[in-house]
Amino acid sequence: MLLIMGLGFQLIHWPEGFCRQLAAEGFRVVRFDNRDAGRSTHLPGRRYSLDDMADDAVGLLDALGVDSAHIVGASLGGMIAQTTAIRHPRRVRSLASLMSTTGRRGAGRTSLRVFRHALARPPRTEEEAIERRVRVFSTIGSTGFDQDLDELRRVSALAFERDPDARDGRRRQHRAVRAAPDRTRALRELTVPTVVIHGTEDLMCHPSGGHATADAIPGARLELITGMGHDLPPGAWPEILRAITDNAGRAEAQ
Repeated sequence: MLLIMGLGFQLIHWPEGFCRQLAAEGFRVVRFDNRDAGRSTHLPGRRYSLDDMADDAVGLLDALGVDSAHIVGASLGGMIAQTTAIRHPRRVRSLASLMSTTGRRGAGRTSLRVFRHALARPPRTEEEAIERRVRVFSTIGSTGFDQDLDELRRVSALAFERDPDARDGRRRQHRAVRAAPDRTRALRELTVPTVVIHGTEDLMCHPSGGHATADAIPGARLELITGMGHDLPPGAWPEILRAITDNAGRAEAQ
């Protein structure tokens, strides 16, 4: 099961406990840093596309000697996961698209309340990076579940240590998102078992993005999680894990 994280985020942002619970279901769980994030290759001055990032994911499967995998993507990772299924359908056993959208204009729009964080100056120290992340998730995080602030601070410190210049890479990833076409028509051709998971309180990617994704993919199941925002709160794990594993089970049954 290949997990693909979102814009500017790193493999460590897939919570360790979440991954262990997936592994306990019998999956070999793989996390990785997208290009321009974490300890992966950074590409200053370069432009690339979601197609390139999807090909990165398949390249990783090649390197691991994996013919096909269950693909799970969150936010930008959901866009990459969708694109992987479009470009490399035989490599995808099942698809789980979390807190993401299709690229259709107006679907999954970001709340104006989020943009003020994008205008803040980049953090210069670990402490600034931690406090900035806490402020961001006070806006985009879940309202219906408790946030583990100690864990948020711990992971934010580790993320800064792994990639102190993350802002530049995040900008290049964002350009790839903005340049991407609407995937709706291509998603209608998919036959892979799909689950779409979205929080009802997501301000970063409005739930309309989840609805658009589920509407586009034939047979896709939509799981709306009440009170979840643009994060993975432990209280929502049972619902998320059940949806992902049930969808993977549909694929294995086929």
